[in-house]
Amino acid sequence: MTFRCLDIKTKNKGFTLIEVLIGSFLTLVIFLALFLSYQFSLKLVGFNKNKVTATAIAEGELERIRNLPYNSIGIKGGFPDGVLDSSKTEVLNGVVYTIQERVDYVIDPADGIASPEDDCPNDYKRVEVKVSWSGITKGETVLATDIAPENLAQECSDTGGILYVSVFDASGKMVSSPFIQVINPQTGEVIKTATPDSGKHYFSLAPGTYKIVVFKDGYTSEETYGIDEIANPEKPNPIILTGKLTEISFSIDKVSSFFVKTLSSQGLDNFSDSFSDQEKISAISNLILENGTVVLEDSSNSGLLISIPIEPEGLVKWQEFSFDDSQPTNTQITYQVLYYTDDQWKLIPDIDLPGNSFGFNSSPIDISNLDVSVYSKLKVKASFYTSDEGVSPKLYDWQVSWVNNQSMPIGDISFNLKGEKIIGTDTSDQPIYKFNQDFISDSDGEVNITNLEWDNYTFSLNPDSDLDLESTDPSPQPISLSPDTNLSVSLYISSQNSLLIKVEDADSGEPIFGANVRLYNSDLDYDKTQETDEKGQTYFIPLKEGNYSLDVQMVGYESKNQTVSVSGDKSAVILLTRTE
Repeated sequence: MTFRCLDIKTKNKGFTLIEVLIGSFLTLVIFLALFLSYQFSLKLVGFNKNKVTATAIAEGELERIRNLPYNSIGIKGGFPDGVLDSSKTEVLNGVVYTIQERVDYVIDPADGIASPEDDCPNDYKRVEVKVSWSGITKGETVLATDIAPENLAQECSDTGGILYVSVFDASGKMVSSPFIQVINPQTGEVIKTATPDSGKHYFSLAPGTYKIVVFKDGYTSEETYGIDEIANPEKPNPIILTGKLTEISFSIDKVSSFFVKTLSSQGLDNFSDSFSDQEKISAISNLILENGTVVLEDSSNSGLLISIPIEPEGLVKWQEFSFDDSQPTNTQITYQVLYYTDDQWKLIPDIDLPGNSFGFNSSPIDISNLDVSVYSKLKVKASFYTSDEGVSPKLYDWQVSWVNNQSMPIGDISFNLKGEKIIGTDTSDQPIYKFNQDFISDSDGEVNITNLEWDNYTFSLNPDSDLDLESTDPSPQPISLSPDTNLSVSLYISSQNSLLIKVEDADSGEPIFGANVRLYNSDLDYDKTQETDEKGQTYFIPLKEGNYSLDVQMVGYESKNQTVSVSGDKSAVILLTRTE
């Protein structure tokens, strides 16, 4: 008999690592959700439990106070004076509750405010009890009640005086719910507060002098001053007299801000050509372009090159015409400047550009004295010559720079901002301004000044800073700032000596952003490094007259070092060559 064994293959199935991780993550999420829900429930139960206890404490305190004699209902040493403590604590179920009590007289205008209409203006007392607790479930509860006197004798037991405070906005309308503080000017203690919906409130106060402060979230503030704070205050601390009504008003409104930019009064631009093509050439004769270099054609002894018209927008002043060339022995390149007049291009006469009729061969050529109203459009010309046909002079690039009316940011400028409103005068009868502060712009030439009151403001520079504030925008000064306004202001800065630098790619002529430009002179104790902006520019201001070393560096480019002479407003265009 033959037996056959049957192999039964089984395949065990299990979880992969990814499935285990996903399952664990989902389990954790569900667990955390349940835990947070449970934790929140515990907090809510704890809060409600403490809230009920605090309410019971407050109700008990009010009931106790109602059973006190009317003349005893008051804070110890306060007005009204009484037997109550302003603050105390009580511990229940391991929780510390802070109990704060406040008592004020209420003046009802229905029967008059002060003598002679009402000889007893303190019509009844208002008691407020606040019970608070700390911890994870911290909170508070506030209850209040009014308690009336039993007779006229009780009503007239405290006379004191009445302070009527009204709060208006800039347009003369009442401000809803301002926060009013009555302060003891000797101790600085806040005696009474009020937040009236109507914007006005009557305070019953013991005879004396008080400091009043009025403010509101998102609004300006105003206060009174004592002669110990200001010799001659515009709004002195009010004096409260027995049986008398003292009225005082305040003006507050929504805060405003200035977004200030400190800028140069001018910018720098230029025309340049590195001769990668003939796009910027209007005329060329007997010359060829070889790898960005202009040379004479073979067998040519002379050649001519003229740029396209250079007609800047917003031209303020021409700066210089510069070039980079090579003139071997027996070769020469002379340069001249043309201008457009009577529908044709002519050489600028020597009376305005000395030596132009003969031509220049040394760079740079100063053209800053040209009258821009006459010479608003220029061309530059190069005449090539060689006496040896085997050798040619070479022109690598040329450029013309000018100053325009396009301002640029100047960082780290200190300035003063002063409003017109005064809070009083000093012992020399000089005004003390409500707002008078110094600021400094950031490295981008910007500063945001917030929480300002509506007022007329004046910007100024430190007279010892060697800087001049040429103009502002908006102008003229003072600049009016309305409530709830964010106003942008530009301050245009200049100085007797400055240097405006523009850094460009030597091949493309594109500005280089973020290049490090160091300007230094050890004899003048000056050493400052700045980065170029998106226009490839940076502005050194103020400077002392003298010769400075200039070091320009940028990743991916060859460094450039040169000396610049600064006298007046100077500018320079720096061309950087890419490294291979």
